[in-house]
Amino acid sequence: MIIVIDGPAGSGKSTTAKAVADKLQIEYLDSGALYRAVTLIYLEANRDSETFFRLLDQKKITFYYIDSQFHVCIDGASVTDQIRTPEVANLVSKVAAMPKVRTFVNELMRDAVTDGIYIAEGRDLGTAVFPDAKLKFYMDADLSERARRRYNELKKDNPGLTYREVKLNIAERDRQDTSRDKDPLIQSKDALSIDTTDLTFEQQVDRICLTINEQLLN
Repeated sequence: MIIVIDGPAGSGKSTTAKAVADKLQIEYLDSGALYRAVTLIYLEANRDSETFFRLLDQKKITFYYIDSQFHVCIDGASVTDQIRTPEVANLVSKVAAMPKVRTFVNELMRDAVTDGIYIAEGRDLGTAVFPDAKLKFYMDADLSERARRRYNELKKDNPGLTYREVKLNIAERDRQDTSRDKDPLIQSKDALSIDTTDLTFEQQVDRICLTINEQLLN
């Protein structure tokens, strides 16, 4: 069974989904991390499309969730830290917009959820990847608030990073995500909408856990 959370960058999807998975003791699937791993392969290919797709066919991406962290490996080697760099962040929307990439990642995710209860987050899970998901949420927040959250998350490991850079990056990702031809970011008609702008982290986690317990687990 799969539960999905969609929404734009910085809306709190990843941290919330992980907290819900831990609280309810279910599995967590990070679609964004998988697109970042593919973007790492794109960088390895020196941004050459022909080389990139050849490498994508050759390499094996595996992943697992343990101790509240989603781990990703390429050919058995961990890339969990490498996929969180600004260089990857600046390219991931471009790479994710490629139809072949979306098909590749979608198949990875569908293969992973054949057993157990999973919660996954992304941008098109409820509309394109798992349209028959048991429960769907759509999380959003004001752009400035999303940029503030992402900046606070990244600044420790990137001391030269500025809030303005982060805000511009998120705004550009919003534009790319909502305007791409294949599977653009839109709210599924049957998704429950949650605006997290004025919610604490604990409030948004509790709200989703309560809904899951009421509708699925009791």
